[in-house]
Amino acid sequence: MLLRISLILTVFAAFIGCKTSKPAPPPPPAEPTILAIGNKKFTTDEFFQSFTKNQFSDDTTKPTDITEYLRLYTNLKLKVAAAEQRGMDTLSTFKEEITSYRKVLAQPYLTDKVLTDNLVAEAYERLKDEIRASHILVAVARDAAPADTLAAYRAATALRSQILQNEITFEEAAKRYSKDLSSASAGGDLGFFTAFQLVYPLENVAYKLPKGKVSDLVRTHSGYHILKVTDRRLTRGRVQVAHLLVRVSSAATEEGKAAAKTNIDRAHELLKQESWDIVCRDYSDDATTKNNGGVLREFGTGEWMPIFEEKAFGLQQIGDISEPFLTNYGWHIIKLLAKKPVPSFDEMAPQLRAKVKTDTRGDLLQQTLVSKLRNTYKINELTSIKEAAFKQIDTTLLKGQWKYKEPLGAGLEQKPLFEIDAKAFTVNQFYEYIGTIQEPVAAQSSLSVLLNRYYQTFQNKALVETEENNLEKKHPEFRHLMAEMHDGVLLSQLMEANVWEKSLTDSLAQKALWEQTKDKYRYPERAVATIITADNDSLMARAQTILATSPYALRRKGADILFGTDASTPNAQQQEAVFDVALTLLNNPAYSVEVSAYQEDTEKDDIASLRLQKVVNLLTQNGVAPSRITEKNYGKFKPVPDANRNRRVSFQYFSTSPKDVEKALNVLKIGKISINRGLFAQNANEFLTKATWQTGAQYVNVNGKKAWVNITEIQAARTKTFAEARGAVINELQKTLEKNWLEQLRQQFPVQINEEELRKLVK
Repeated sequence: MLLRISLILTVFAAFIGCKTSKPAPPPPPAEPTILAIGNKKFTTDEFFQSFTKNQFSDDTTKPTDITEYLRLYTNLKLKVAAAEQRGMDTLSTFKEEITSYRKVLAQPYLTDKVLTDNLVAEAYERLKDEIRASHILVAVARDAAPADTLAAYRAATALRSQILQNEITFEEAAKRYSKDLSSASAGGDLGFFTAFQLVYPLENVAYKLPKGKVSDLVRTHSGYHILKVTDRRLTRGRVQVAHLLVRVSSAATEEGKAAAKTNIDRAHELLKQESWDIVCRDYSDDATTKNNGGVLREFGTGEWMPIFEEKAFGLQQIGDISEPFLTNYGWHIIKLLAKKPVPSFDEMAPQLRAKVKTDTRGDLLQQTLVSKLRNTYKINELTSIKEAAFKQIDTTLLKGQWKYKEPLGAGLEQKPLFEIDAKAFTVNQFYEYIGTIQEPVAAQSSLSVLLNRYYQTFQNKALVETEENNLEKKHPEFRHLMAEMHDGVLLSQLMEANVWEKSLTDSLAQKALWEQTKDKYRYPERAVATIITADNDSLMARAQTILATSPYALRRKGADILFGTDASTPNAQQQEAVFDVALTLLNNPAYSVEVSAYQEDTEKDDIASLRLQKVVNLLTQNGVAPSRITEKNYGKFKPVPDANRNRRVSFQYFSTSPKDVEKALNVLKIGKISINRGLFAQNANEFLTKATWQTGAQYVNVNGKKAWVNITEIQAARTKTFAEARGAVINELQKTLEKNWLEQLRQQFPVQINEEELRKLVK
């Protein structure tokens, strides 16, 4: 009976199944493939996407033919197949490299483009104006307990009310109550500023607030601010200056201060007859810039000391030099090099986009992204576990010193705090996160408030991580991009092993290839020539005179060393000056130096010789080869009116490089000059092309531009030596190695091309 019932039920179930089930839908048609390599197939669609994206990669004016691109695409996929067969895509080095690239490529998908563009445009408009404002800070810790935050809010509200009712001036309130020690004593004055120079919440209020008005309270991590705009002006743009600095120590005696003033006045007077670069090298105490003409980076409002900015922006014409002025660092003289207005939006947009993402505007971008993701993903919070996890954390967290041990106690080991998109994020992960970001917080901070902040940032990080992991599913273009990156990294690693390294290290193969094909590597007939072009004849004549005698005397000197009477041993400051000379020589391989020693009539007869010997010894001790030093002992000869300067050692630079002469002459700013010396083919230079091809000096005019061409030798055409041709030989060897390797791969991985699909694309 039981057997029969069972049989009936089985038949009935089968009958019901037949009556109620719907036929399975047919599988979707297979995507057409254009290429097969071994047992791996590539669809027409993915090939065409690659072609569309990369057809202009090599030459933007001439697209790659689709048939030729298929050949290149096939070669790439053959190499990738070889790499995957070797398991190179499973190596940790490959995975680490791909992960780092993925982080960069994912960023545009994790940023609100519209909001970013709006913030960039807003910042650019704000850069056109400069705001002067004062502020009052009522301090309260970022993680303060609610009661403390409320107390600070009420205090700030009351203070603002007193200001609005004229019970106290804004300036007096700032002096009495503001906790911003850098501005309180100045009545809260922040000076002039522009975009990116305040935290974004304060900047936002400052740019929207009418002049003379008092703002509502503004909350930042520091506390509550009250802001008042006191002035507005159009931006002054950016300025670049060179400076000469005579330091004055804060502990300087009156005598020391007077000596500094004497030095700056002497330098200022010398600038009327000497070039800026020479005076700067001789007198400036700024070791980082003195040998580079004192050039500083360009700057705008709010980036330097106010007095320095005012003096710099006060100079009108390029080349103008200021009177000496005093700052906390010492006495300055500055020279105007450039004044620049705010560049166009197109020029600034990339820089502004980077700044928007890295300054406090980045917080707004992050908040917007997280808010969007909270509406995208379901978050399942496990409150009881969260509370238990919080209880295990003590007040050492406030000092940034909290530690935990695994396995966790209290039943928390690997327990989920919350789930996002069905993925659990555990207590262990939360504790590890806290361990990496914790830092000491303000004394007023509350442990519970701090914990909740860390919990929220951990959850925000988990949301972003979830979104990042889903990018391939949500964005086909990102999936294709990562596929290309995967192939590109494998290709690079495989080419390094199979082609590039072999071609660079196999000297026997290089030599053999050169022997077989040496007729391909030839020099044409060439001339040893010097070519000078200049704005005026006097500048060109000066260059010809200097180049007539080698080494060439440069218009560049080291700072003189002034000795006391009968003194010959350099002191610490003088040793520093000798070190600067040594550094100049080490940084300029073609330089040599003439060291000259002098003495007064009243000094011992051999004192100049001793000075010379000790200074030269210092140079050699600092790495200068004796062959680069010429010694001149002038003794009591060639006295100068300033007796102090007769007790000196001086340094004159020379060079064997015409390019150094070019630099020295261009510093004079009496015209632009260019000097080129070398081996030239006849058609390698427009002036040589027109010149008479014979030894000797001649003047040549090309399109109204005059050049002096001096040909000292004409060398016959010849085959390049192996050393001369080695670079080109290596390049040819790489092509041969790659061709042979691809032939082997085609044997290993048979290639099949769907000609019908290719014809469709060609049409």
